[in-house]
Amino acid sequence: MLTIALTCGLPSLNPICPNPHSKTKFHHLYLNPLTLHHLPLPPPNHFPLTLPRKPNVTRNQQPTTMGNNPDETGFKLVGFSNFVRVNPKSDRFKVNRFHHVEFWCMDATNTARRFSWGLGMPIVAKSDLSTGNLTHASYLLRSGQLSFLFTAPYSPSLATMENVDPAAASSIPTFDRAACLDFASKHGLGVRAIAVEVDDAVSAFHVSVSHGAAPVSPPVHLDKDQTTTLSEVHLYGDVVLRYVSSKSSSDSLFLPKFEAVDASSSFPSLDFGIRRLDHAVGNVSDLAAAVSYVKTFTGFHEFAEFTAEDVGTSESGLNSVVLANNEETVLIPMNEPVYGTKRKSQIQTYLEHNEGAGVQHLALVSENIFRTLREMRQRSGVGGFEFMPSPPPTYYKNLKNRAGDVLTDEQIKQCEELGILVDRDDQGTLLQIFTKPVGDRPTIFIEIIQRVGCMLKDEEGKEYQKGGCGGFGKGNFSELFKSIEEYEKTLETKRVSEPAAA
Repeated sequence: MLTIALTCGLPSLNPICPNPHSKTKFHHLYLNPLTLHHLPLPPPNHFPLTLPRKPNVTRNQQPTTMGNNPDETGFKLVGFSNFVRVNPKSDRFKVNRFHHVEFWCMDATNTARRFSWGLGMPIVAKSDLSTGNLTHASYLLRSGQLSFLFTAPYSPSLATMENVDPAAASSIPTFDRAACLDFASKHGLGVRAIAVEVDDAVSAFHVSVSHGAAPVSPPVHLDKDQTTTLSEVHLYGDVVLRYVSSKSSSDSLFLPKFEAVDASSSFPSLDFGIRRLDHAVGNVSDLAAAVSYVKTFTGFHEFAEFTAEDVGTSESGLNSVVLANNEETVLIPMNEPVYGTKRKSQIQTYLEHNEGAGVQHLALVSENIFRTLREMRQRSGVGGFEFMPSPPPTYYKNLKNRAGDVLTDEQIKQCEELGILVDRDDQGTLLQIFTKPVGDRPTIFIEIIQRVGCMLKDEEGKEYQKGGCGGFGKGNFSELFKSIEEYEKTLETKRVSEPAAA
């Protein structure tokens, strides 16, 4: 007989646990392995898509004491200076890399085109009415290993009139129209799924759930040959961690049921040098609970951490922890606000506008950040993305001392011209810059990043860069925090100067 153990931990995040005061309980299902594959699984929308959230935070809450009671979570912040990076190689299942990021929106066509134009990412594949998909429109942007998927729902009447099962007509079986509409209403434009490539999406799902992950969509095969499999578990807020595995050795376009886009309907010549996703950052209301939850079911280790003393200002602050897989190619930072400060934390502002936890920003790796930034800035005022204000000139005066001999004088000059931040650790150098929020709400934004150094060789002698080279830049983190705070002040000034009519 086969025993599946469902772990109920962190009851605030996991609705499976019947006793909110119990730390760990196990519920056993005894299944005959010979008949397991005959058991029907409920459709994806029978699993919890939106989990209970904590009540909204207020300005009057006491300052966070996250980590001061490690008995509750087994986790305690020590701050940037005291943190020692150790890689215990503790993954519970093989995680290779980021596979794609899926945005849920109400207009996939125009949203995809805006990102394509602004980031230099051609639209390479589609699944929509023209491909026989009556459930949703999805468009895939790709640049190097970076894949962005934009999905919006169609009217349910389409499938009804054709007498077609909506799930069967969909290229992504986990898609749920009602959940998508609710997501867009609550969050606006945002990331629904962070997808990672794993060796086995079936095993990853069951291992995750057995270690406390809340299931969202059980494993489902996307093709009749069962070569591509997808499954999902809850990550935070309304965001899922999606597992994708493929037994096929061929370089497929993306996923089954997606078709190539005619070059004439995209921007095929665009290429700004963006190559992959470096990290995906989430904002949560309770960092200790979120970190412990994700660490428990993935086995990921702590890669870096920051406290309000490290990156905050005299008026507000945040706490942050970065989780990583064994190869440190999948980096998942999470932030929480610090309460009771003079100003509302920008993380709290995000949580209010986003109506809960969600993805704050996506860091995209460029092979040449100077070229990428010149291309993006040329399009800032014509449908592209605007950037946060540049640091003051004083930031660049001592940059040579901070950067060492990695950057030439000419490159430092370009950094100042383009507003690029520079930092380094004992392993490498980090160059980065941040856009303003990319949608109507002051929530999700984009980071452009280039890591310099940390080159290694694989067994075949091919060079590759160590994951997370250059760290996360304490100095840059602080500059970003200040920049966002100043940006929010401009919004507040506008609201104050134009009071509502009596």
